[in-house]
Amino acid sequence: MGVLMSKKQQVEKVQKCTAVVSAFQAGLKDRAATMKQTEGQAEEGEGHKKPNPDERNAEDSVQEENDNSASPSTSQQASAPMRDECKVNQEAWSRLRDGKGVEPEDLEKTHQLTPPAFVRPKREPDDDQPIEVDLYKKEEPRSDEMCDVCEVWTADDLYPCRICTRVFHDGCLRELGYLRAEALQEMRDTAHTVTGWSCYYCDNLNLLLTEEEMYSLMETFEQCKIIPESCLVSDVLLQYRHFVSKQQFDKDLTDEQEEEVLAQFAALDPEKKGHIEWSDFLYFESLAVLRKFRTENSLVRLLTAKERDTARSVFQGLDLDKDGVITRAECRQAQQSWFDKLKKDSQSCNVSISHVGPICESSPASSGSERSKNDDNRPVTWAVFLRESAIYILAARPNSSAMHIRLPL
Repeated sequence: MGVLMSKKQQVEKVQKCTAVVSAFQAGLKDRAATMKQTEGQAEEGEGHKKPNPDERNAEDSVQEENDNSASPSTSQQASAPMRDECKVNQEAWSRLRDGKGVEPEDLEKTHQLTPPAFVRPKREPDDDQPIEVDLYKKEEPRSDEMCDVCEVWTADDLYPCRICTRVFHDGCLRELGYLRAEALQEMRDTAHTVTGWSCYYCDNLNLLLTEEEMYSLMETFEQCKIIPESCLVSDVLLQYRHFVSKQQFDKDLTDEQEEEVLAQFAALDPEKKGHIEWSDFLYFESLAVLRKFRTENSLVRLLTAKERDTARSVFQGLDLDKDGVITRAECRQAQQSWFDKLKKDSQSCNVSISHVGPICESSPASSGSERSKNDDNRPVTWAVFLRESAIYILAARPNSSAMHIRLPL
């Protein structure tokens, strides 16, 4: 596995100097420790016995002869660790001079690959205030230089996230245990393509919820006896939806609503396994919580620079006359474009995605089944487009082929 030099000269100089200084300091510490250990042994020997001058002279002469004969083996043993340490440091300096960093396989995994602690976001006072995003000024964020896990030199086999700027070694993710073998292979196949790959931060939509929002969701799970990390069959999903309907609207689901729940189940089970994976169910519910408790302005603030740039490209591609306005029909078409990566899986599903409804019945998508032609031609500005599309952009983050939200008709 080859490792490339960073293109940023400042980063290159700083990291070279840091590595050299660290290696030099490590050598000094080891040398000082060896010297202290030798001095301590000598002082301990003197404390046990204090001979007279004649005996000391005789012993010194004998000791000198013994030292002369024993010194080669003793010095070799003492200097062996030093030579090994110097060899390691020299190899590190050689890699730096040759423009190479540290190979991920050379790291001490037990100390370097510590799983990160996920910190839930907190709502800011201005979260619900409009945020100005320039249509014609692309942000074009650059990916990070070093692996987010091991924080070593940029390598030619780093895999970028399509949502954020983090990059990863596949070996580091394997050691952390966040991705199974099939997920790792999917990352290798898609990370450098147009489809892209979402890292474990961005893939997990549940991490967008605050502690209060997550507590509300978990409370509902507990009351309905939903077991975390377990797969859900259709009967369990129906039972859960009946409970939510009873809790929110004080009434049971109608036959039509039950059919809609089964359609949702099919959309969350595109491979027809007969059950829903826990992660897909959790992401589905997390999006429902976001739609229930967050404003559109707040959702726009959750978008990353890469997602905003993609939204700009989609809008500008539809705004052929460059007047900063598109139609409502074009807006819905753009919102569906976020899920292009799922088209292949969606076509194999026996339920149309247009009939898959969200869990939150008050959401805009669930009330838009009847639209007139006048509504289709209604103008939509860039600001309105971004606000209305934010929830769909977030829903398209997971790598899963399951559909976690209902697409606009």
